[in-house]
Amino acid sequence: MLRFCASLFFAVAVAGPAAAETVPVRIGFIPVLGTAQIFVADHEGWLKNAGLEPRFIPFESGPNMIQALASGKLEVYVAGVAPLAVARSKGIDVKVVAATAIEEMTVVAGPKLAAFFKQGVEPAAAFKAYAHETGKPAKMATQPPGSVPHTTLNHWLFEVAKVAPADVQIITMGIDATQQAVLAGAVDGATLREPAVTIVRSRDLSSKIIALGGDMFVDQPGTVVAVQGAFLAAHPVEVEKLVAAVVRATEQIKADPAVAVPAVEATLGKGLVSKDLILAALRSPASKFTVDPDVIVESTRLMQAYQVKIGTLDKEYPLAGLFDDRFYKKAIAR
Repeated sequence: MLRFCASLFFAVAVAGPAAAETVPVRIGFIPVLGTAQIFVADHEGWLKNAGLEPRFIPFESGPNMIQALASGKLEVYVAGVAPLAVARSKGIDVKVVAATAIEEMTVVAGPKLAAFFKQGVEPAAAFKAYAHETGKPAKMATQPPGSVPHTTLNHWLFEVAKVAPADVQIITMGIDATQQAVLAGAVDGATLREPAVTIVRSRDLSSKIIALGGDMFVDQPGTVVAVQGAFLAAHPVEVEKLVAAVVRATEQIKADPAVAVPAVEATLGKGLVSKDLILAALRSPASKFTVDPDVIVESTRLMQAYQVKIGTLDKEYPLAGLFDDRFYKKAIAR
């Protein structure tokens, strides 16, 4: 009997952690490379080891995802930071616990518009020449007002490049539709993030990147990991492990981007994008992975101020309480 009890104790001790229940978590994301870390963490089993059972739900933009967050259909938000301060002001309890990338956006010109962007020609002159030659403004696709892509495109066109408003027309649509519109020639250019940048340029070699993220908006705040307040309060240990997994995935991607390819291929590539293209996107100058949420606090404030200027935001909203760097600091202190 004593031997049986000892054997039973040993079996329970070994199986202990495996017996723990996992916490279901619905994670909303937009299909861009700035979300890669969360999928690497899932692919490597780190989310499961953190006690989480994730269900990933794709969205076309951050503003669309806010509605799901408000209605309790999501616990975790992995998308652009811009809509979150507004969401908090409207009573949606959400906190940014990690960044994932900065300066993600690029402006890509299709072949017709790209031909006007020659060495030594300023962007404003290129847009002017295009409008004069074709008799119409260049059509530029981006995501809905209030989103990071829409804000940074406006900032680059009118604050940085000083393009005449008559020479350009901004058209808003979803992320997938934007990529398809560029490839089909339905628009003359667009704001794109990786892997769409690499995909578009590989399919049409005459397309061209005419602005990188840092050109559009210095320290451009990009994708973040934000957590619903109630979930954070109920599961702080799991959230800490989630952030630690994002930190670990970021370090792995920076050290060897090839290790992230299987996870990105399975989720963002959907089996339709080659491994070589995904690897090229991970190595692209448009891919700048970072986790420290404090890096984007000031640039988020500046972005809000610009959104007020262009009328996509009624006022600047307080950022106090939006960013919570406790979990990031614990993760890097390990």
